[in-house]
Amino acid sequence: MRRFIGILVLAALAMALAAWLADMPGTATVEIAGWRVDTSAGGLATAGLALAFAFVLADRIWRLVTGAPRRFSEWRRVRRTRRGHAALARGLVAIAAGEANEAQRQARLAARALDDAPVARLLSAQAAQLSGDAASARRYLEAMRASPETEFAALRGLVGEAMRAGEDRRALELARRARELKPGAPWVTAALVDLETRSGDWAAAAESLARARRTKLLPAEQADANAAAVLHERARQLVREDLKRDAMAVAERAHRLAPDRPEIAATLASLYAKDGRLRAAANLVEKEWARRPHPELAAAHRLARPAANPLDRFRQVERLARNAPDHRESHVALAEAALEAELWGEAKRHADAAVAASGGDASAGLCRLFARIEQSRGDDPAAASAWLARAADAPADPAWTCRSCGQPHAAWAALCANCGAFDRLEWRAPARLAGQPATIEQKTV
Repeated sequence: MRRFIGILVLAALAMALAAWLADMPGTATVEIAGWRVDTSAGGLATAGLALAFAFVLADRIWRLVTGAPRRFSEWRRVRRTRRGHAALARGLVAIAAGEANEAQRQARLAARALDDAPVARLLSAQAAQLSGDAASARRYLEAMRASPETEFAALRGLVGEAMRAGEDRRALELARRARELKPGAPWVTAALVDLETRSGDWAAAAESLARARRTKLLPAEQADANAAAVLHERARQLVREDLKRDAMAVAERAHRLAPDRPEIAATLASLYAKDGRLRAAANLVEKEWARRPHPELAAAHRLARPAANPLDRFRQVERLARNAPDHRESHVALAEAALEAELWGEAKRHADAAVAASGGDASAGLCRLFARIEQSRGDDPAAASAWLARAADAPADPAWTCRSCGQPHAAWAALCANCGAFDRLEWRAPARLAGQPATIEQKTV
């Protein structure tokens, strides 16, 4: 509307100007190539304006004609771009809905309309992943890596593809490249910790977790708990490499991060004892026993308080048990020590006390302990057989059990040997699905 009013105003001005020029006084004579034209001054001015208008109009028409192909190409490009963006949107909706065929179709339309732009390649890769075509997905993602703008997005997809294919080494290389590009990305830290722990690169995993804690990519409590598990494994690795002093320093760091984990305290106490620091080892075990008695602490106590004979050993365990006199593990440790010292009455008394501390129901391990006591006494073989038979249907004993898959393990480890979950083992009785659950053996320090 405004444009139309503007044209009317310009036309009115032109008419007024022409009328004014026509009324101008005076005459003018023009001679060109033998031709003579006599006119008024206003007529001459009007003719000049008309000629100028004719030149301007001719120029506009010329520009309109010569620029038509370019404008047509631009119109087609804009139209194709709009179609491509629409295909991208529909493709993303299809991926969210899990419609693999529709996602692939829209990805092809987007690639054609957008001249195989990086964003179209990303949609194609996601569609291929959704349909299970790992080879095509990897091909699209590798093409995206060539562009600095899309390399990071491509690396995320390639890391996932490599992990699904079991190519952990390649996935680790790609994740480290992603960290170089964007060290603050949470998924990069999560992938690095996962891959470094799975590969047993505990030193690198510890560094990744420390970086995550500094940059607040992980909550401090979670980062400390995960770092303690990693450092514990690193300490055990150093022990196997016969670097016991380094292992001790790493175990001390782990214990500071997680002072409530008996498996770490037991490892540290064992290292102290093997280094000749028996008092430090004993003090650590006794302190931790008061907080959370555990069989691994009892094993470390044997190293920290060496005994000359079984009776002396029983007295040492009595001293340890005073820190938690009513706990099940205290009675189990005393029953074991009494059995070793051939104190049958004490062994039976503490075994009964362990059952009472467990709620009155003897576990499979306690049933086997009773059987060993009866076998050692030798006066009632039938009682020993009865206890062994009872053990088959008794509740399971506490064990290092994975919170992810429920598989019990003979010893603590940072990784579940059944499902590979990291830092998921906890000390509890596993669920009994069918008979006594099988226990996975793990290497210890």
